[in-house]
Amino acid sequence: MHSSPLTRRITLQWISTSLLVAIVLPGPILAEHDFTPSYLPPKDGVLHLDKLEVNARRNDQSYAIQRSVTATKTDTALVDVPQAVTVITRELIADQAMRSIGDVTRYVPGVGIAQGEGNRDTPVMRGNSTTADFFIDGTRDDVQYFRDLYNVDRIEVLKGPNAMIFGRGGSGGVINRVSRQATGVKVRELTLQAGAGNQYRATIDVGQAISSTLAFRVTGLYEDAGSYRDDVTLKRYGVNPTLTWNLAPQTTFRAGVEFFHDERVADRGITSFHGRPVQTAASTFFGDPAQSPVDATVHTGFAVLEHRFANGVSLRNNTRFSRYQKMYQNVFPGAVDATGTSVAISAYRNATDRENLFNQTDVVFPLTTGSVYHEILTGLELSRQATDNLRKTGYFTTISSTTTSVLVPLSNPRTTLPLTFQPNATDADNQGVAKTVALYAQDQMTLLPKLQAIVGVRWEKLAVDFLNHRTGMPVDNADNLVSPRAGLLFKPTDTISLYASYSMSYVPRAGEQLSSLTLTNRSLDPEEFKNYEIGLKWDCRPDLALTAAAYRLDRSNVVIPDPVDATKSLLVDGQQAKGVELGITGRITKRWSVAGGYAYQDGRIKATQSATVLAGARLAQLPRHTFSLWNRYDLNQRWGVGLGAIYRDEIYAATDNTVKLPSFIRFDFAVFCRLTQKVRAQLNLENAFDRAYYATANSNTNITPGSPRAIRVSLTTGF
Repeated sequence: MHSSPLTRRITLQWISTSLLVAIVLPGPILAEHDFTPSYLPPKDGVLHLDKLEVNARRNDQSYAIQRSVTATKTDTALVDVPQAVTVITRELIADQAMRSIGDVTRYVPGVGIAQGEGNRDTPVMRGNSTTADFFIDGTRDDVQYFRDLYNVDRIEVLKGPNAMIFGRGGSGGVINRVSRQATGVKVRELTLQAGAGNQYRATIDVGQAISSTLAFRVTGLYEDAGSYRDDVTLKRYGVNPTLTWNLAPQTTFRAGVEFFHDERVADRGITSFHGRPVQTAASTFFGDPAQSPVDATVHTGFAVLEHRFANGVSLRNNTRFSRYQKMYQNVFPGAVDATGTSVAISAYRNATDRENLFNQTDVVFPLTTGSVYHEILTGLELSRQATDNLRKTGYFTTISSTTTSVLVPLSNPRTTLPLTFQPNATDADNQGVAKTVALYAQDQMTLLPKLQAIVGVRWEKLAVDFLNHRTGMPVDNADNLVSPRAGLLFKPTDTISLYASYSMSYVPRAGEQLSSLTLTNRSLDPEEFKNYEIGLKWDCRPDLALTAAAYRLDRSNVVIPDPVDATKSLLVDGQQAKGVELGITGRITKRWSVAGGYAYQDGRIKATQSATVLAGARLAQLPRHTFSLWNRYDLNQRWGVGLGAIYRDEIYAATDNTVKLPSFIRFDFAVFCRLTQKVRAQLNLENAFDRAYYATANSNTNITPGSPRAIRVSLTTGF
């Protein structure tokens, strides 16, 4: 029997890891410092499977956490991470009744959300929009779809590129979901929610220890909802069982699977006229909702083996397989005619199938050299991503066989004309396989009692074999990417750090969705993103953190046509974003919890890239000023109230800077009530003063009005 190349690579990885462990195990150079990565058993080497029941908000729960594995792959206090990180905890998610990545970004300074053509999550991080920089438990989750929060324990948003940890992409940062997993704690929780737009939602979380060494947990979701937008609907459901098994006192095996399905209407909002969104009701749908379905299905399985050696060395191997099936079809608005009476309507369909297989092995060990203490991470990642992509253009064949756009009255911007979807001369029909081999190493050093440093580097080989079915032309490319990171921290006290850092990342020519490789661009260097940052972090108390960061993020190697010879391309410095971010999370007093921040951002195009993208233009969907602050105040053991304020400055919908979305401020309220020891209720009132505003955009002609006043009522019970 012949093994596959991927199997041989994984076998080689295990051999290499074993050799590496054998090299680092000798005792004389190992320090006796205690450290416990959060994905490993605690310091006594045993993962205790407790039987504590969790079914209601405890008094000690907070919006703040002190430690994370995501930013460094080691268990590190956030105050010791030389990078801006915002963590949205499970408690904050519940208090605001968050359901999506878009909800999460409201209270993350320096991060916004774009429309994503009504079919995908598209955060905007330090001026860079992305549809692929998503991770789950540190593993890439990069297909375009809307992610739900039903199985999420917390969300960690890392701002600024950091390919040393995450690999290619992450041009403005990454969003990592930390999932709920079996811990042995007894969990019995059911949440029912109903709200505006005929929204009905149920989530369940059940888990417990089966024995002293075995535990399970299952989370589930079902939601059926309408919208404030005419004829826009949503239905999604998911289930995520996980298992934890203590194979030995210092060895743990974790595994789980997830099935998630999301179907909805692709809603691309309204169009613009004379530089502003058209005047119409917030509910007005442009196009045809009946012919704009979105259907996404995700199957995922993971297995993690963790072992802690007696001398402090830890080994972790993580394998994750995911299959994504995504199809969307949209009938959407274009430009308004010169008279302001008609709007163009077009359509297309796109389907993507992808299979991801990732295997990561990390070895973490302590080391002392003289007076310097080191925590060293070494790792190896192998991956294979196979993608099929097919796009078809919509033709209004009842008009003619070549008609791809029709004009409809702006006063009634609907069409029910039948459509035929077929490929045109440039529609994508391709298949690609991307294979990655990456080696990385990182050293977290305590140089002096008040001085720490972190240095690391990742070497990554990304090979893409790409076949254009439309032309029959195969294209292949291989990039060798070297991504460093460095940070220096001065700690006048244990709870305060001043830091400076540098990090970088690349986006290869295959693009973040691995579908942009051509004969023309295959030989061009990848785009580079370099981040320079200084900051301050202060843990005022264990449950209250203040942060400040100032950054400059440069994007280079952007392709433009050669103005002298149109058959050639040039690489130029594309854009620069600068800003300041301030954050606060935690508890002001025992009864008063807060989360939010302020960001000032200025992003500019540095070199003219086309007739519409000119040097000096402001980056699309990047407000100069944003402010958000959520407050929860517990009046007593039974009652609590919440108040949130969100301000966003004006933004341009696109880099041509011709259409502007005005600034807005919105207020949200909440009331919390503990009905019994096991039952609690809450009411969330969003946009309490019913302000009209424009929430997101995808382009000058795809702008989403914000929701009018909306009420959601939730009931959570333990059983």
